[in-house]
Amino acid sequence: MATEIQVGAVRWPSLYNPTIELSVSRDPVQSGGSYLVHPIDIFRFTLYWTLIFHIPFYVVCGTYAFLNFAFPPSRRSSTTLPLVTSPNTHPSTDPNQAEQWIKRPRPNVRRSRLTFALLVILAFLFLSLVGAVLGAAVVGFVLAGVYTAGGFYMSTWIPFVWAVIQSLVGLLAIWPSVIDII
Repeated sequence: MATEIQVGAVRWPSLYNPTIELSVSRDPVQSGGSYLVHPIDIFRFTLYWTLIFHIPFYVVCGTYAFLNFAFPPSRRSSTTLPLVTSPNTHPSTDPNQAEQWIKRPRPNVRRSRLTFALLVILAFLFLSLVGAVLGAAVVGFVLAGVYTAGGFYMSTWIPFVWAVIQSLVGLLAIWPSVIDII
């Protein structure tokens, strides 16, 4: 066989056809495969895949929040029903009080909606980067510890799969809370 087994110094992404792992041979490494043994390589692969899968979810949610803050939806709707006042409440006839309810003073005159929207999207991007790095560190080094303790070679597909799992769990955590806040 002329195919090469890569163990140790593996370049990213080094994904290979995973069906070779299901071959008849029971060897710990298969020809044509790429395997990781050093914890820093396992962390690096997990970090790169986590960044690729984790950040787009936050970018989509951050863009949604940015657009809602920069261009808020209209308060008027063509399908709303007119409000009926209850007989116990008597609206005030004082014009100053009605004007006070209509025109509220802005709490921060110097900050525009666009500035606040930019702060929101930058917070999303920063938190996505921090979450991806911390998550990749935890998952990567736990995987490295488990595989090193067992004396196994880690396929380059393992960090890929764990990055997908981590990103999907992060998506479950971010989406409902973003909708509730916005």
